[in-house]
Amino acid sequence: MAWKRALVVDDEKLIVKGIRFSLEQDEMEVDCAYDGEEALEYARNHQYDIILLDVMLPKLTGFEVCQQIREFSSVPIIMLTAKGDDMDKILGLEYGADDYITKPFNILEVKARIKAIMRRTEPRRIMGEAPAAKAVECGDVRLDCEGRRAFISGKEIGLTAKEFEVLELLMLNPDKVYSRESLLQLVWGADYPGDVRTVDVHIRRLREKIEPNPSEPKFVITKWGVGYYFQNV
Repeated sequence: MAWKRALVVDDEKLIVKGIRFSLEQDEMEVDCAYDGEEALEYARNHQYDIILLDVMLPKLTGFEVCQQIREFSSVPIIMLTAKGDDMDKILGLEYGADDYITKPFNILEVKARIKAIMRRTEPRRIMGEAPAAKAVECGDVRLDCEGRRAFISGKEIGLTAKEFEVLELLMLNPDKVYSRESLLQLVWGADYPGDVRTVDVHIRRLREKIEPNPSEPKFVITKWGVGYYFQNV
């Protein structure tokens, strides 16, 4: 199993205890934090394969923690949000989260989401798309597909797991237009419960990181009424 160490962050100790027990049954090493400052300290001082992060935390909110983690790490982050609170989900993605789970949740769902994310962060070939490559380069943008690193004009930039996967798919298939629904299914999976707004958020964040002028993109282009594609310039 590829995933071995997790950080679980929630101020409800019973929830943390339950998640920890279940993950440890799968031989994962689990650290626990109960407020935002403690979570940030753990994230700075340890290497994790996944972070489960509640939105409502003492001292620092989950959004603040996520945003600060993204300044130094691309570790996959799953936000734990209130039931039916779409704004929390959208904000979590805006701040750099890779996925979200709404409370109350089934622990089997949590484990399935973790496994899905970790599978997608490993080098892989997307069925029906271009064959796997060690690296791909288009214009000023270069991806190290094995090391999962991205570079603009030779300078490395930090991408989240999902941002990398979206960009990798588009760059491996330049000038091919993908609908938002197709991107959602290919990158997040057919069983992902979110909607196409997730794709829009990640495209916007990608443009902010790789485009010289995000309002007038030259790499990730919108085909109005159809979807998105990577322009090989």
